[in-house]
Amino acid sequence: MSRRAGPICAAFVTLLAIPSVAQAWGRDTVAEQRLITRCIHRSARGKPWMEKMLRGLMDQEGGWVGAEVRNRDGSYDLGPMQINSWWVPRFAQLVGRSPVHVQRWLRQDACFNVEAARYILLYELYRSGDIWTAVGRYHSPVWWRQRQYVVAVSAHLGFGFDSKERAKQSQAPVR
Repeated sequence: MSRRAGPICAAFVTLLAIPSVAQAWGRDTVAEQRLITRCIHRSARGKPWMEKMLRGLMDQEGGWVGAEVRNRDGSYDLGPMQINSWWVPRFAQLVGRSPVHVQRWLRQDACFNVEAARYILLYELYRSGDIWTAVGRYHSPVWWRQRQYVVAVSAHLGFGFDSKERAKQSQAPVR
């Protein structure tokens, strides 16, 4: 593990100390949005750019506490930030818990879910060195889907990249 990845993993593991938030079956969407907003604020750790990016991802994903949305490839998108179940084994290894527990936490614990989104975004930022490439990779490993996703997230953030502008930026070699 690299020296930069260590603090990211350590921060993710500390999430285990945060108690899970019990959610009733009858969803109170206003209370749920407040909870997710608090989780995003806490996960940003005082970094306004991170808070804005997490909010943009949340607005685009449109998930909710308890979400388990099946994808065409058989995977699932879990919780408010729609974390793909592909990540479950990696997070289980990072936190030293079973994949069953991690999948339940991603689905039911808003703050665990947001923390996982932060991890993925920082992981992809570390790999690419570019925030918009990281945003695209958060969504998909497929280049054209990344491009579409970046355009949508940027619109939520008020940046309004058009697809031609982003396509030019995305064709730059990855560092």
